[in-house]
Amino acid sequence: MDERNIHFDFDFTPIGQAIKKARESRGITREQLSGIIGYAPRHIQAIENEGQYPSIELFIQLITMFDVSVDEYIFPNKEVKKSSVRRRLDAQ
Repeated sequence: MDERNIHFDFDFTPIGQAIKKARESRGITREQLSGIIGYAPRHIQAIENEGQYPSIELFIQLITMFDVSVDEYIFPNKEVKKSSVRRRLDAQ
């Protein structure tokens, strides 16, 4: 492993769960998403449920596609102002 990443400890699971929640709220199955983005449903499941890190390209594609704000997960100690749309999604 690259020396720069030895002490990197970030739990991706909450972001994966947010992606899953947003996907499900739109009524999209993993199989449908797989056909759209070209990754296996099992890979999507690992990102959503197991905290597997996606590639940066896939990460950006997923958070953009499902309008998932990641600030609250990356900067947990910073107060994040949520948009009205984000508050409605979180309430679902």
